[in-house]
Amino acid sequence: MKCFQHVADIGDLKAALDEALEVKKNRFAYQHLGKNKTLLMVFFNSSLRTRLSTQKAAMNLGMNVIVLDVNQGAWKLETERGVVMDGDKSEHLLEAIPVMGCYCDLIGVRSFARFNDKQEDYEERIFEQFKQYSGRPVFAMETATVHPLQAFADLITIEEHKTCPRPKVVMTWAPHCKPLPQAVPNSFSEWMCATGYDFVIACPEGMELDERFTHGATITHNQDEALQGADFVYAKNWSAYRDPNYGKIINRDMSWTVSAQKMALTRNAHFMHCLPVRRNLVVTDDVIESPRSLVVPEAANREISAEVVIKRMLESM
Repeated sequence: MKCFQHVADIGDLKAALDEALEVKKNRFAYQHLGKNKTLLMVFFNSSLRTRLSTQKAAMNLGMNVIVLDVNQGAWKLETERGVVMDGDKSEHLLEAIPVMGCYCDLIGVRSFARFNDKQEDYEERIFEQFKQYSGRPVFAMETATVHPLQAFADLITIEEHKTCPRPKVVMTWAPHCKPLPQAVPNSFSEWMCATGYDFVIACPEGMELDERFTHGATITHNQDEALQGADFVYAKNWSAYRDPNYGKIINRDMSWTVSAQKMALTRNAHFMHCLPVRRNLVVTDDVIESPRSLVVPEAANREISAEVVIKRMLESM
């Protein structure tokens, strides 16, 4: 595996899940794979779970880890060709990337959508340049459009807690105070559609995601209807994808907040969220603190999803 960005990159999902459970039983069983190998984690944006879980996963595998915060302690990077670099950006990404590749064996990249140009975001220009010019295997630690490590961890969590072969999983939009990328819901949808689960997306009109990620899902604008009989409720906010509102907040309807009343419509469902979460905006205190909340086990499984991905990349070297 030279790149990890989409669900297709992981191959057979059952095999990947079996491997995840094996790794979880003994996280240090494969340290020989990472001996004298170095992971470079490049952050263009902030992180808590991704940084900690991915670094821990690499250490479990015996790797050395270098963490680079591009916006703190490094030269500001230009990302576009043809720009006269007479501003505050001292180095171009096209020189920086191959230099980074000289110092490591694997690269993880985190770079959010900028919302300045939809085409630029959805072409994944920064991540694609790492793939093209680094000379190293590259994996996504959340990009402009996807967050596969999160989606893989979500899938592991659902598999560990489901009580029937084909659970009903509902991803519901929730209100937020700032425009958020579509990366997490895109990947969650892409991965859930690949499972064969009964997967439903509930969102207000105008908040539909890119159909490339939602093909196979049931999409409804009625949240209460979607929640009926749900086994898992995944709450997430995202900004508008459709033009001319790309990257904007076009709905602040607080009736979409996931509350105890909403959860009562389900089949005693588990609550899920990728974190960080705005309490009493996305979800109420009583729901996220309830015994049916999986937000902490879900976050813990980020270590496992990252370890499986890094392990496979090391094995393919």
